[in-house]
Amino acid sequence: MIDYLQSWAISDGRAGNARQATALASALSGDGCGSCLLSPRAPWRWLAPRRLPGSADAFGDDFARLLAAPPRIAVGCGRQAALATRLVRERGSRVVQVLDPRIDPAHWDLVVAPLHDGLSGTNVIATLGSLHPVDDAWLARARAQFAAFQSLPRPRTALLVGGGSAHARFDLAAFEALASRLDAAMARDGGCVLATASRRTPADIRRALRDRYHGAAGLAWCDEADGPNPYPGLLAWADRIVCTPDSVNMVSEACATRAPVFVFEPGRVRGRPRGFLDALLASGRIREMDAALAPFEVEPLRETARVAAEIRRRFG
Repeated sequence: MIDYLQSWAISDGRAGNARQATALASALSGDGCGSCLLSPRAPWRWLAPRRLPGSADAFGDDFARLLAAPPRIAVGCGRQAALATRLVRERGSRVVQVLDPRIDPAHWDLVVAPLHDGLSGTNVIATLGSLHPVDDAWLARARAQFAAFQSLPRPRTALLVGGGSAHARFDLAAFEALASRLDAAMARDGGCVLATASRRTPADIRRALRDRYHGAAGLAWCDEADGPNPYPGLLAWADRIVCTPDSVNMVSEACATRAPVFVFEPGRVRGRPRGFLDALLASGRIREMDAALAPFEVEPLRETARVAAEIRRRFG
């Protein structure tokens, strides 16, 4: 087993990047990992992951300390981290870069990229979706942390609401259409709705979410004013999960549970993320949301453990 002090996650601190790097570095170590937060500086941050003179000074004191005592294995995620992992590799670390770095993968020992990005190479590991920490142990901790959810009426429907993106339009009218279908299922089946917004959810959709579900059996979490985000508890206690189609990360984590996942109008999505949803639909792991929300058998999608095992095999 890799000593956790020698397995480090490197990112620019953006939630999606930090979550993927930390999940994989922790899976490699088996018991936590070190963490390096980058503070990108001009001019290097403009062209990362490409090299410029003086790149060792590109990312602030935290990274300078890591570079002075490089870890055995470094896992980076995102464009800024791709330059950082290149620099750490030159100091002797084995490095894994998560997400397509947009330049030759040969600059890293291994590159982990979503299958829908279309990246290939002898040192490329393709994934169906994103990396994350959701597994049976994570879900068990979430059930213990949010044990009060066990008493809520079933079926418990987790509603994960994102927002519009470059690849998908999701506005207030779309939310109202989703909610109407969910209302029909709730009127038929009973149970409760456990709803949460994301950082990208627009203010008008947050208000509509709170107005529709606040005070009903269950809950609606819209921002920090509602207390700690119950998202882990929603995944852990859900009998079924309804997702908006805009976030590969959100759908990936929902699919790591043992609950059936229904995605609202996946046809809204264009570009490479559409390939991700199409693959999940073809495999039967998700279904398009309708008013029936009929249960179906599922197998959890957990790419992080598979990728970590492959990295251990390749690194020996």
